[in-house]
Amino acid sequence: MSFNTNLKVGVLGGGQLGRMLLQSAININIDLKMMDPDQHAPCSNLVADFRVGDLEDYDSVYEFGKECDVLTIEIEKVNIKAMKKLQSEGVKVYPQPDIIEMIQDKRVQKQFYKDNGIPTSPFVLTDNKADLKEHIEKLPAVHKIGKGGYDGRGVQVIKSQDDIEKGFDAPSLLEEFVPFKKELAVIVSRNEDGEVNSFPVVEMVFHPEHNLVEYLLSPAIIDKQEAEKAKNVAVDIIKKLKMVGILAVEMFLTNDNEILVNEIAPRPHNSGHQSIEGNFVSQYDQHLRAILNLPLGDTSTKISSAMVNVLGEDGFTGDAMYEGMEDVMRISGASVHLYGKKLTKPFRKMGHVTITDPSLTSLKRKIEIVKSTLKVKA
Repeated sequence: MSFNTNLKVGVLGGGQLGRMLLQSAININIDLKMMDPDQHAPCSNLVADFRVGDLEDYDSVYEFGKECDVLTIEIEKVNIKAMKKLQSEGVKVYPQPDIIEMIQDKRVQKQFYKDNGIPTSPFVLTDNKADLKEHIEKLPAVHKIGKGGYDGRGVQVIKSQDDIEKGFDAPSLLEEFVPFKKELAVIVSRNEDGEVNSFPVVEMVFHPEHNLVEYLLSPAIIDKQEAEKAKNVAVDIIKKLKMVGILAVEMFLTNDNEILVNEIAPRPHNSGHQSIEGNFVSQYDQHLRAILNLPLGDTSTKISSAMVNVLGEDGFTGDAMYEGMEDVMRISGASVHLYGKKLTKPFRKMGHVTITDPSLTSLKRKIEIVKSTLKVKA
């Protein structure tokens, strides 16, 4: 069977994930077309066919998608109705629209876990802020808005009755706060033929104030049984969804050594960036393989790696300037990936640095150097 490099592959979104996906597409001679609401999006000057359009507008998505053989996403905030129409007309839409629709609403997503025997923390649904007063006995807990939250936004810890005013006055869920040792993630993929493969478990360390991943370690420093359990949960989810594409599964490793699913994302993800240098196949290569129904690649670890997010410094908004770049580029095993964003603002994701090193001690030392050296200011 011959491989058709003339396939018209469209991507809804043209941000940093699309930018890295584009690099993988070039390797197999696939031209991507992209649409993003921002005329200055990171991919805007990198693809021959870049459209400016509202990803949540039916007509914009439909008109863009009907010219494609395969349509995929790099962000979940897209018009599902248009994607379902395109699917019914023969466009291969991956991940499938009904799966994106389920994941768009954290309430529906959480109910999917419960209905399918996927381990997750206990929860109740709330329709407004007043509902929280009916569940005082469940505090401390985490309040998550159903739709619209991302990158830590739409998540609020409710420690006691005094914090109820911090909750969301919109359909949300109240999730039992479960003490955990580590936050983990597994990237898992599935192609049209049903072949499934997963990347090694990674360990994420979050910024103490802004609920963003500060850095991660790959593979995670956990025992083999815990890693196998996490991998099996991720594989179980993608099989039950029958999803085509790549799925990021974020999890908690509890104090009792249980694995609980936190959230999932049906696209390349922040928790898989290090795979570009650290694994035999990257998450971007794997996503393309999956949606084009090619054999999935070898996800094995080539070398222990870390990924440090490069965030805009607090107090700076404007044209981005990078301090410490030369010093970071002198570090053995450090690879800088900037996302092409012209403007910086506090805690905006501006890039990442992958660090590879066979020594965990050396890896951790280099993480601290990168964190303290590379600064994005204006």
